Amino acid sequence: MANFKEIINSGKPVLVDFFATWCGPCKTMSPILDSLKKEVGDEVVILKVDVDKNPQAASSLNVQGVPTLVLFKDGQVKWRQSGVVQANLLRQIINQYQS
Repeated sequence: MANFKEIINSGKPVLVDFFATWCGPCKTMSPILDSLKKEVGDEVVILKVDVDKNPQAASSLNVQGVPTLVLFKDGQVKWRQSGVVQANLLRQIINQYQS
């Protein structure tokens, strides 16, 4: 499997969900991201990163709380937000960076 840097530099928008298994709001994000993935298909990479298993990825982006969503395009952070984000807002943000 490709490493984190390769994935976020792939040229496609990459939405990274930093989560933890013990986090209640993270569990709320899961079905939202599943439905978003069905809509966007292969146009966007949706990546879930468990902060307890990958602390270096979280700390490299200064992720303090979970869930934190970060959208990358060409390796650059284009948007980030902590907390639960609804699918329609995520879709709008992704659409801005798709082309």
